[in-house]
Amino acid sequence: MDWVAWSAARLEEIAAAGRTRRPRDFDALGPLGRIDGRSVVSFASNDYLGLSRHPRVIAGAGHALETWGAGSGSARLIVGSRPIHSELERAIAEWKGKERALLFPNGYAANLGVLTTFGTAGTLICSDELNHASIVDGCRMSKAAVAVYPHRDMDALDALLRTAERSIVVSDSVFSMDGDVAPLGDLTEVCRRHGSLLVLDEAHAVLGPEPERTEDVDRIRVGTLSKFLGAMGGFVAADSRLIDLLTNQARSFIFTTAASPADCGAALVALNVLRSDEGRSMIDRLRGHVQRVAPGHPSPIIPVLIGDETEAVAASEHLLERGYLVPAIRPPSVAPGTSRLRVTLSAAHTEEQVEGLLAVLHEIEPLSIGA
Repeated sequence: MDWVAWSAARLEEIAAAGRTRRPRDFDALGPLGRIDGRSVVSFASNDYLGLSRHPRVIAGAGHALETWGAGSGSARLIVGSRPIHSELERAIAEWKGKERALLFPNGYAANLGVLTTFGTAGTLICSDELNHASIVDGCRMSKAAVAVYPHRDMDALDALLRTAERSIVVSDSVFSMDGDVAPLGDLTEVCRRHGSLLVLDEAHAVLGPEPERTEDVDRIRVGTLSKFLGAMGGFVAADSRLIDLLTNQARSFIFTTAASPADCGAALVALNVLRSDEGRSMIDRLRGHVQRVAPGHPSPIIPVLIGDETEAVAASEHLLERGYLVPAIRPPSVAPGTSRLRVTLSAAHTEEQVEGLLAVLHEIEPLSIGA
């Protein structure tokens, strides 16, 4: 097998389908930056509150860097755990209303750790059809049987759970391509009825929804440090015994170097900002931007449906020429015929930047914002 030739052939297939992708450097601190020397405003970042550039957050990273160095040097269970890791876990647990929390390298690793630890043989995992790729891959890597239910269809989910003795329900709370939300109350009730473990990926839920606090449903809350908090990493918050099991069984926790002290220091300060009056003002500003672009939409992820992927790419290029970076999302990330622009708003955007984006978006036809 000539692997270089094989790779070249596969790349030709990707190029022929018009789906070649390459990283593109964005030289920026916040939404305003430069691409290939051109000044652009990004509406593509998941730094929803703009905390990655907050002076106190940057200072928190610097203090941890000076105290513990650039890297942790080992996995947490060997010698990689620093006081900042434990302090951040305690703060996350208190924030999420759970007994304990456990840090992972990123949200992807957190979902893999949860689903492979609890998704053992004899278990049924029921997953929403629009769940994030990390959930899909975690289901595939588990030893459980997996059933995918139609998006937000609680009747279909209930029917699947009737067939299982031991079950897990896993769902994004805010779905990453459409920006719509899961029916958390109904999910909780279905899991209560069947004794299912409910796993919620809350990565994008900066504006909610917030799950009800209840003692009669076992629930695991998964999140990231990058989207709410502008840092890097993932976490799981749950009851103490569930965290203990993850600590001892989750391969994506055990066999990886601990998060850098700087990332943890930044995230800890960012969490303190988030939970302050300043953080609440940031959330209000973000919510105002969302209402300006797509009134009534529940999240800062706003799809602009185009349909044809070639037209979606052309629309994205038109926006870039006008100074706005909005990515085209196309298959395989979304279903054929549903290619779109994916606008993500941040509290760091100014009103003028949002108004400018809207003006250019309305030059594109056909247009369906927030569909």
